[in-house]
Amino acid sequence: MASENDTIKFFREPAPGERIAFAKDEKNPGKFVFVMPQPPTFATVEEERRHRKQRLVAAFRIFSKLGLDEGVGGHLTCRDPEYPELFWVNPFGVSFGCITIKDLLLVDHEGTVLRGRAPLNAAAFVIHSKIHGVRADAVAACHSHSMYGKAFSSLAKPLLPITQDACMFFNDHAVFPGFNGVVADEAEGERMAETLGSNKALILQNHGLLTVGGSVDEAAFWFIAMDRSCQAQLLAEAAGVPTCISDAVAADSHATVGSKISGWFNFQPYYQLITKEQPDILVVDDEDGRLEL
Repeated sequence: MASENDTIKFFREPAPGERIAFAKDEKNPGKFVFVMPQPPTFATVEEERRHRKQRLVAAFRIFSKLGLDEGVGGHLTCRDPEYPELFWVNPFGVSFGCITIKDLLLVDHEGTVLRGRAPLNAAAFVIHSKIHGVRADAVAACHSHSMYGKAFSSLAKPLLPITQDACMFFNDHAVFPGFNGVVADEAEGERMAETLGSNKALILQNHGLLTVGGSVDEAAFWFIAMDRSCQAQLLAEAAGVPTCISDAVAADSHATVGSKISGWFNFQPYYQLITKEQPDILVVDDEDGRLEL
């Protein structure tokens, strides 16, 4: 059966004869306000669980479509809404493009797989358990070995505010220095979480990118946008010396394009496209919402 997402409408439809007008910024004459929708709310935890798992599967499919995955590396997670100390994650060795809701693993912070029968990627546990453990606001986290993210990470430096989109990450990301091999050490995961701090993203030197968000939608879009911002900076620096946006304008832009609601909203076109192309993502049943521990 299809989920409630088939009928979600972002904005109120105008009444017959009503004209739609831009909202004005009362504090700044001549400026207008971006009116954005709000994420859906849920009557039951079962509905919210289905929604989160469905969005997580959609994010995997989108990453695959965009070529952001590679081999068996990469992992996306989201907290369970009823048991926030547990998180859902992809099974080790399954293509992002093939993952279904039934494939997802439910894992605790000791590394025990409570739901699912496939193996768990050790790096997924080490990194994500520590991130979720210290960031109560991080409902979801994304890490993958994307081409431009890993290329840019070798430079061991932060992104510059050279485009409007790069301003999403202005003073809102950090660089994790050094590379100590494949992440299988809990202490390494703890250092990553500490370096991330309150930021939305982390550049892992010689490794790749990691993003977090208050929803799967938000975290996934930040990853897509960050990888493309890495690509833009690599191209610009290869051609010359890019001109940076001023700190004041970058900070002002970040307040809009880098806001949580902007991250969530920007994911929606990707979701619309992937579910139209791959409608099996929308097929869920009651068991996808239930959880008995």
